Amino acid sequence: MMMMMMMMMMMMMMMMMMMMMMMMMMMMMMMMKMMIMMMMLLLLLLLLLLLMMMMMMMMMMMMMMMMMMMMMMMMMMMMMMMDLDSSKS
Repeated sequence: MMMMMMMMMMMMMMMMMMMMMMMMMMMMMMMMKMMIMMMMLLLLLLLLLLLMMMMMMMMMMMMMMMMMMMMMMMMMMMMMMMDLDSSKS
């Protein structure tokens, strides 16, 4: 009888251990999933930031180019005016 009891106890213990292990594994899996999700989110955010920066840079460049063009145009106009003036006189 005692042996039977011992066996039962052992079995129970084993079962408990197994259950605990399973639970732990599940938890770990969940954690891993969460971690991966978080990482993905972070990556996405970073990418977005980079894109924003790039856009800003592009805008700045465009603005600069426009300004340069305007300046050039102005210069050309001035030159033309000067030429006209000089030809008149």
